[in-house]
Amino acid sequence: MPALVSLVNVVKSFGRGGKVLRVLDGISFDVGEEFIIILGPSGCGKSTLLRIIAGIEGVDEGEVRTSGNIVCGFVFQSPTLLPWLTVLDNVTLPLLAKGINKREARERALKYLSLVGLHGFEDFYPHELSGGMKQRVNIARALVIEPTILLMDEPFSQLDPLTAEALRAEILDLWLSGVTTVRSIVMVTHNVEEAVLMADKIITLTPRPAKISKIVEVRMPRPRDRRSKEFQEIVDMIYEYVS
Repeated sequence: MPALVSLVNVVKSFGRGGKVLRVLDGISFDVGEEFIIILGPSGCGKSTLLRIIAGIEGVDEGEVRTSGNIVCGFVFQSPTLLPWLTVLDNVTLPLLAKGINKREARERALKYLSLVGLHGFEDFYPHELSGGMKQRVNIARALVIEPTILLMDEPFSQLDPLTAEALRAEILDLWLSGVTTVRSIVMVTHNVEEAVLMADKIITLTPRPAKISKIVEVRMPRPRDRRSKEFQEIVDMIYEYVS
């Protein structure tokens, strides 16, 4: 099966004149129907890679190839909700911006709010929600556009451990069950255990200018046991590549 997106020798720099900072230096990998996690030091260009896959950022050198009409949904580290809109209005917003009529937008928003466990909270405002609930709204808003690829930029890093653990499991369940349109997830994290728990493939990056140091396939069946010897061996191996 062809890759959904292929990055081929991608180079990306920021700045101009005498202040040019090369961030990505010859990055190549394919995004198939899988869960990919990108790991690397702070400032090495992980979030930039997500924006390149989404088509938000261009590249200076190299190529980004897509297979057909690829739609990307984006979940940011912090919920980017409009405080004067209700939960339902926040989720319908991207659909209305695309010209979808209000009735269809509402029906789709209600569907995805229910899938992320927020049935009954449609008329609440962001300030009335917990941090975990706000992030669920953020996820529903990314899913409502019915993306092919879901891009997630450290989506659990600002949540308490129990909420983060619950959301990790729910994201995996939503993806694996096939109840959404998402065929691939690409996520950035600094959490090595989180990466091994969730990913099919872990891409580790060097410090800036980032190159790929190693691509690790995680072939453990799901659900994964953090206490197992195999899990800990993969965690230790990943730490060696990112340290």
